[in-house]
Amino acid sequence: MKLNKTESLALVKVCCRALDDKKAEDLRVLDVSEQSSITDFLVLATGTSSPHLRALRIEVEKALDAAKARIVGMEIPQDGGWMVIDAFDVMVHVFTKDQRELYALENLWKDAVEVSVPKLLAVAKVAKTKPKASAAKKTAAPKQAAAVKKAPAKKKKSS
Repeated sequence: MKLNKTESLALVKVCCRALDDKKAEDLRVLDVSEQSSITDFLVLATGTSSPHLRALRIEVEKALDAAKARIVGMEIPQDGGWMVIDAFDVMVHVFTKDQRELYALENLWKDAVEVSVPKLLAVAKVAKTKPKASAAKKTAAPKQAAAVKKAPAKKKKSS
């Protein structure tokens, strides 16, 4: 199912948040919608080891599942150092450092428009922290009111 650009970008945010939460390195997003007929965005990330790559892949799968996005396919070669998760409009590539340098997808797609990952994550983090801040205010107010109610009244001194 083809998503519109806004929906595809929302899916990119979900993937980037998942990768960032699991400490992916060198996270980049390329808008290849003008160059590719098979996908709109490439999400590229580097893992530090084979177990880290697996953890990144699992986290992306969970995030896509939670977003009710359909995973069209996955390429997970044994100890190949490169995993691909295809969510149709968004393809996530997770590499080891050596494999990322070898395949250099950023160079292959050099005509693509790079999307700012810090901006994507900043929007996501602001959205995450706002409810917590307001919830903290809501819970603090009743505690303060209860503390005022519990304080004993001062007795007047008689002369």
